[in-house]
Amino acid sequence: MSHKHTNSLINESSPYLLQHAHNPVNWEPWSTAALEKAKNENKLVLISIGYAACHWCHVMEKECFEDEEVAKLMNENFVNIKIDREERPDIDHLYMDAVQMMTGRGGWPLNVVTLPDGRPFWGATYVNKENWMKVLNELTRLYKDQPEKIIGYAKDLAEGIKAINLVEIAPNSQILTEDQLDNSVKKWTRYFDHNYGGYNRAPKFMMPGNLDFLLHYATSRKNDDLMEYINLTLTKMAYGGIFDHLAGGFSRYSVDGKWHVPHFEKMLYDNGQLISLYSKAYALTQNPLYKKVVEETIAFISSELMDSTNAFYASLDADSLNETGELEEGAFYVWQKEELQTLLADKFELFKDYYNINDFGLWEHGNYVLIRNKPEEAIAKKHKISVSEMNEIISDCKDILYNARKNRNRPRLDDKILCSWNGLMLKGLTDAYRFIKNDDYLDMALKNANFIEATFFKKDGSLYHNHKDGKSTINGYLEDYATVIDAFIGLYEITFDENWLNTAKKLTDYCITNFSDKKSGLFFFTPKQDSFVIRRTIEKADNVIPSSNSIMAKNLFKLSRFFPDEAYENIVREMVMNLQQSFEKDTASYANWLHLVLYFQEPYYEISVVGEDYLKTASRMQQSYLPNVIFAGAKEESGLSLIQNRFVANSTLIYLCEHGSCKLPTTDIEYVLNQLK
Repeated sequence: MSHKHTNSLINESSPYLLQHAHNPVNWEPWSTAALEKAKNENKLVLISIGYAACHWCHVMEKECFEDEEVAKLMNENFVNIKIDREERPDIDHLYMDAVQMMTGRGGWPLNVVTLPDGRPFWGATYVNKENWMKVLNELTRLYKDQPEKIIGYAKDLAEGIKAINLVEIAPNSQILTEDQLDNSVKKWTRYFDHNYGGYNRAPKFMMPGNLDFLLHYATSRKNDDLMEYINLTLTKMAYGGIFDHLAGGFSRYSVDGKWHVPHFEKMLYDNGQLISLYSKAYALTQNPLYKKVVEETIAFISSELMDSTNAFYASLDADSLNETGELEEGAFYVWQKEELQTLLADKFELFKDYYNINDFGLWEHGNYVLIRNKPEEAIAKKHKISVSEMNEIISDCKDILYNARKNRNRPRLDDKILCSWNGLMLKGLTDAYRFIKNDDYLDMALKNANFIEATFFKKDGSLYHNHKDGKSTINGYLEDYATVIDAFIGLYEITFDENWLNTAKKLTDYCITNFSDKKSGLFFFTPKQDSFVIRRTIEKADNVIPSSNSIMAKNLFKLSRFFPDEAYENIVREMVMNLQQSFEKDTASYANWLHLVLYFQEPYYEISVVGEDYLKTASRMQQSYLPNVIFAGAKEESGLSLIQNRFVANSTLIYLCEHGSCKLPTTDIEYVLNQLK
């Protein structure tokens, strides 16, 4: 196909950047050369950041970046840079902070205008054509007539961007007490929605890291009210339109307060974390709904986001072509009532009650998004059939609709492969295998781990961040190391193959050498060999994905139990103490960190299983939800300190230890589990 316009993005591998390769805007990828060009031409830099699955990014592209008039204005007055936020989270962090400081809000597309050296002075998210041209004309005029005004503002803003990234050192402080943690969680609960779960607001994000901590905390404190809220949230999310009831998998968030209408993109990072979360919740509750969610979500990943080498792709788009050939958000997923009646025939009445083809399930333009809100028993009773009969009919309905949906135009796939998100998905698979015991999940996990080792590892022990079309081009960020280390520790605990644990240790040691910030005790987001604009970011607060520092801190804590001769515990203790002032001020934004407060407050155990039946014995114990335990195992002797000198011929012994101090070995699994309770 011939194109009227082609810009520098045509040489990139990112699907998002390639989507913009034929815009009339002279886009360039992020590089020092692009900034140098701006300096040489004395032009402002216009930076637009988004991602392939982003609906409003597509809207702004159509309204502005595909428009010849807009492109002429941009090309004449700016050096224009397009960034895939998933490839360059380091740049995204920086300019997101800038836009939030300037406007009080953020999101994507993220648009900033900067001086030629990259210091920003204006920013916004989505802007329509009229306002976009108005703003760009005004900024161009201002830079020409009053450059000192812009330079002064950019200088002050750059100082602010540096300042909000600083970590206030807290010498000689103690880890938060139980009362302090309890009070912080109590204040946090004021924002909970006790009707639909999650937070009492819209839009609603699932925040799996927050729920993961609350599950740990509620179990530790035996807090039934909090556990009821967690189960409500997990159930309503699984019932909601945010979950794809036909093919499995979760969308990114819902635009309403009842988890009904999603922002339809499906992201690998959400689904990897939610597989972990629902697997743990299933282990604790044995709720079959949670197991079903795990199974259907992994089935979705296998079908839609996994390549032939067991690597996982980034996302599916929110938009797809509708019947008139226009890109429309959710077009692939929604249903008209008449269509359902035709396809389902005499099964429609039951399906209508089950998935609310009524006012509760209606979205817009006569479209319905499938959502549940009643227990199966109530619906079966109304239709005077058994639950098993009802489920058989509903399963038939889902098959009919799934096959009909195959004939629609599919959402676009972002087929780049990110190290960090593969790490999150790998951890999800290790947890799914641990708690559900499906051998296919272990097989997927091992194949993905081998892919990560073969593809993302460099000879010097460092990692790449990205992979596409056989090439990896971007140095790994702290998030890549942290998530892979976490996943490899999890993989060791279900296989007891020490290669995974030793590799996790090597990656950790690399981070300590190349990412450490000596002042704060935390880790920079980028390695010391990478260049940066304004600052080297330290990612502290948890979000939809926990911060790379909080994941790293948990890794260090666990590794300190496997390798007690290392200084890992000292590092993590300093990290927590230097940051914990923030835990009480904004508890929800530091949820993943709070696991560490519980680790330090309460007993944390090491269980070693040594002998012929070590895998089977450990596997039986690991089916229980044990957030304060690590497992080590071997058939015979091992160089690992938790295993050394613990082999006794013709026996499989369990050693329950706390910080290296062990009870007498036993063969009684129930005895050990009762000790942990």
